[in-house]
Amino acid sequence: MADHHLTEHHGPTERHGVDRPLGMLAELTYRCPLHCGYCSNPVELAAYRAELTTEQWCAAITRARALGVLQLHLSGGEPLVRGDLVELVACGAQAGCYVNLVTSGLGLTRARMAALAEAGLAHVQLSVQDGTPESADRIAGTRAFHRKLAAAELVRAHQLPLTVNAVLHRGNADHVDRIAELAARLGAERLELAHTQYYGWALRNRAALLPTPAQVALAAEQVARARQRWGGVMDIVHVVADYYESQPKPCMNGWGRRQFTVAPNGDVLPCPAAAQIPGLGIENVTRRDLADIWWSGPAFERFRGTDWMRDPCRGCVRRDVDFGGCRCQAFQLLGDAAATDPVCQLSPHHDLVRQLLAPATQPAIQPLPRPSR
Repeated sequence: MADHHLTEHHGPTERHGVDRPLGMLAELTYRCPLHCGYCSNPVELAAYRAELTTEQWCAAITRARALGVLQLHLSGGEPLVRGDLVELVACGAQAGCYVNLVTSGLGLTRARMAALAEAGLAHVQLSVQDGTPESADRIAGTRAFHRKLAAAELVRAHQLPLTVNAVLHRGNADHVDRIAELAARLGAERLELAHTQYYGWALRNRAALLPTPAQVALAAEQVARARQRWGGVMDIVHVVADYYESQPKPCMNGWGRRQFTVAPNGDVLPCPAAAQIPGLGIENVTRRDLADIWWSGPAFERFRGTDWMRDPCRGCVRRDVDFGGCRCQAFQLLGDAAATDPVCQLSPHHDLVRQLLAPATQPAIQPLPRPSR
């Protein structure tokens, strides 16, 4: 890694037609006490063992705010593993960001919650794996369920807004009703139910994680019932499984349009999974100014806008809506990040997605190992 300081910014490089970013996802570490088989963190965790220092993260956060970032999401791995988390929250709050902690809750003590709240933490997003202890702990690969309940109680005690999020897959996609009931019991103001995105370890475990068509349909039915029951007190967001849709979702609201990710080692990514695309020209905050990376970095320019598109995306009426879908998904399924997302029914490779939904065997999930320092 370079020295302890980030490169200095020598002048504005703002470009016409490119908006300032609204959100920064700071992946502080990929270390995590859980072993969820659907984890989207990179398989090669050793490549991210070297993490930015407190000083480097604070410099990146300050420059992100100057660039226009309003929402700072502190994530991982598990951000509570970082001993300097309180300092990083304070840095974000003092810079003027709305600071959101994305956490499993493991490691959140009463004293630490009080320090985080005092430092300016504005919101907590707590992950759950299922609505019952036995299933949730099995999915997490460790006894975590009751510790998450305790973490939610600490958040409520400090009157911070709480979002509960659950990743849906074959092991829990038909349990939405009990997950929603748990979220309501925890006092969540928002529940996010998103089917697995197949990156990192989730891609390795895809055949074991893919829900059945019946599960996908039942999940939608249970979401509707949960909204009817809890809609007055809890906002419920449901992200349908990509492979079961006929039109792709816009990746990050469009590549390089609204948000960016900073990996634990300082790499700046247009989306959390972009590091897998070869030759993208990913740059690092320790070697180039963050503003310059956003405005003109090769990784951000590669799929920004629509000029890069080929047919059928180029002539599609939805090209300014879904922006061709997910670049990482296109690369994973076709080996070509510039191809139309195969989820799209207009893709010449759409049949490949249909084939993936009917695996010949149902393998066991390979759990995420515990990364070393």
